[in-house]
Amino acid sequence: MNAALKALFLEHEKQGKAAANPTPFVARNDAVFESRFNLFDWPDAPVQALRTFCWQELYAAIRELNGYDLETLKRLEIANDAWFHITRRGGFFAMHNHAMASWSGVYCVDPGEDDGSYAESGQLTFLHPNPHVSMFMDRAISHLRPPYHYGNRGYSLTAGDLILFPSWLLHEVRPFIGEGERITVAFNCWFRYRDPNLAALR
Repeated sequence: MNAALKALFLEHEKQGKAAANPTPFVARNDAVFESRFNLFDWPDAPVQALRTFCWQELYAAIRELNGYDLETLKRLEIANDAWFHITRRGGFFAMHNHAMASWSGVYCVDPGEDDGSYAESGQLTFLHPNPHVSMFMDRAISHLRPPYHYGNRGYSLTAGDLILFPSWLLHEVRPFIGEGERITVAFNCWFRYRDPNLAALR
């Protein structure tokens, strides 16, 4: 699936501005291509396979974290934005969150070829949500292990990795220092209960 997605995205990128996000908001540089936000509407088989995988994992997480039974989960109707990034050497994505959504995700299609010169190359980094936690540090708390530690959390993605996170969480992508293309898919989701009366009319 990843090889097919990579080929599809690289071909799509050739359309230039016609295929790119027309209203970019988060700071990035010219080494990053960001698509329009309708990716999961594409009919292409590899895109639909990825969409199915992402939704299965997301619904499983929502069920576990909320304690929902299967019937409650089935009532949840999902809406989404989804898009892809192609990042080449030096590309970065500045700190941001994903407003007006509840859950977001990042899937790695291809991490690119890190050249080893920068330990945080291409890392998806989440910032601690409380900036005041380090106002006082001593040896009793400076080495706490996750999830209680005070630092940021960086992930060097590999092909096939899926990271799910609450949309309010600030994050960034550190500069990619390597060869080839670092290719990821991102999505935002929001939910409501299906209206059984509307369903009956269909």
